[in-house]
Amino acid sequence: MSKVDNFRLKFANDNKEYVPIMIGGMGVDISTSELALTAARLGGIGHISDSLITDVSDRKFDTTFVSDKRKQFRGSLNSPDKSLIQFNMIDIREATKLHIGKTMEAKKGDGLVFVNCMEKLTMNNTRDTLKERLNSALDYGIDGITLSAGLHLNSFAMMQENKRFHDAKLGIIVSSVRALRPFLQRAKRSNRMPDYIVVEGPLAGGHLGFGLDDWNQYRLQDIFIEVLNYLKEQHLEIPVIPAGGIFTGTDAANYLTDGAGAVQVATRFTVTEECGLPDKVKQEYFRAEEDDVEVNTTSPTGYPMRMLSYSPSIGGKMKPNCESLGYLLENGTCSYVEAYEKAKNASPDGKTFEVFEKTCLCTHMQLYQCYTCGHYVYRLKDTTNRLPDGTYQILTAEHVFKDYQFSTDNQILKPQLS
Repeated sequence: MSKVDNFRLKFANDNKEYVPIMIGGMGVDISTSELALTAARLGGIGHISDSLITDVSDRKFDTTFVSDKRKQFRGSLNSPDKSLIQFNMIDIREATKLHIGKTMEAKKGDGLVFVNCMEKLTMNNTRDTLKERLNSALDYGIDGITLSAGLHLNSFAMMQENKRFHDAKLGIIVSSVRALRPFLQRAKRSNRMPDYIVVEGPLAGGHLGFGLDDWNQYRLQDIFIEVLNYLKEQHLEIPVIPAGGIFTGTDAANYLTDGAGAVQVATRFTVTEECGLPDKVKQEYFRAEEDDVEVNTTSPTGYPMRMLSYSPSIGGKMKPNCESLGYLLENGTCSYVEAYEKAKNASPDGKTFEVFEKTCLCTHMQLYQCYTCGHYVYRLKDTTNRLPDGTYQILTAEHVFKDYQFSTDNQILKPQLS
């Protein structure tokens, strides 16, 4: 019987073999260091995320980057004009040193730890902040960088002077050959091809690389085959890693049989002990039904986003928190700032209103109030035991990882009751 453990992932720039399971990089600190380190210990690949990295550093290492930034730009608190707000590059580098450096120091096993880096974190200075994030990650020892949420046409050029540019694993997430083609053309200019390509389908969690009205007209299997064929036509041997809707070990093994280098999975790890979501939120994921899953346009990034319909972030009236965070600011504004001001101005008293058009993604993700999820979140309840008090048993990341690795016949092994 075909199972994931029958396969191994190989990269062109080393002679090692890895368990072909990659845990996706869910921010903000949903894919924790502990989750990524478990994957690495078991011989696979785990991700951390650099989303809101200054906030993550404050929580984990008692730094004060967020409050210091808020004090510095407090003059903008009551203004919709956020053009003066800037990130301190030294803060970004120091936060990266702590988050990535400490994670890499703790790594054990034969696997790898990557960082997910979203281009759409524009931070009111897209080029300089992205360049700092990428190079700091390399400098502080990350095994690999997965470029996400954007075309990343200049990202390789930003790193090509780094001494680890050719040693670290570098890859990108795309949802079509159309998005992949210009990236590879630009990569050639840096005399380097990506080490892997993650092909993300329409059933993935979080931001989607499809339109709101047509995402359900695509299938991961079709896009995956198109990318494989395109690479073959270009005479490029790059591992292709499908992602989005791969819920069982059999799902994964089928892709590996069809030529995938590995699979990327995430949704089933959101309800593990090592995941950064609070236990209360994990129970909200467990109780989800299929009708609770929606794709909407509330994200200020402009990308459609999949989440649970009862996410507290929908219809909130969170005051923009750009002075503290502001990771989605671009040219002094953010579409949530605009939506907030619009709703506020339409309110008779300027106080009683809700914002449904957009969500304050930085703050709601910081507070774990935006329940982003993969399409099959409603199946999570079938992977574990319901306890006498009506809650569901939280799993361990090792249990879920090994179930992907060794299961057959679309079976899912539930954990033992403790």
